[in-house]
Amino acid sequence: MRSLFDVNVLIALLDAGHVHHRLVTGWLDQEILHGWASCPLTQNGCVRIMSQPAYPGALPAGEVAARLAEAAAHPSHQFWPADVNLLDATTFQWAYILGHRQITDAYLLALAIRWKGRFVTLDRRISSQAVTGCVQKHLHCITERA
Repeated sequence: MRSLFDVNVLIALLDAGHVHHRLVTGWLDQEILHGWASCPLTQNGCVRIMSQPAYPGALPAGEVAARLAEAAAHPSHQFWPADVNLLDATTFQWAYILGHRQITDAYLLALAIRWKGRFVTLDRRISSQAVTGCVQKHLHCITERA
């Protein structure tokens, strides 16, 4: 099953100095044959965060975009358009989306399900109940035990 990488996974993958770089690259070594995906939201978030002055080792946006483009050029990568409607009441269970920080995560989880993939993140706080039809295989958190 192809994996849609969360912004935090993309950042850890591209930044060799990131605290989770080895964890993510080790996980990817085992999972690369299943393929991975990015979308406009994850690409934007990765470039935005890694280029902001507050980010440790911040780079110019163009350099981050070039690194991301190099990773996305790998044959295992697939680009997924962000074609899920956030206002679709049959997709999102708003009672389980408790704060503003969970909206993007729920959207990316729904996008992964729409493309018959899974959402892969470093964030353990994502509710699988936020998206209709989500089962365990659709959400994976990379941890030391993964």
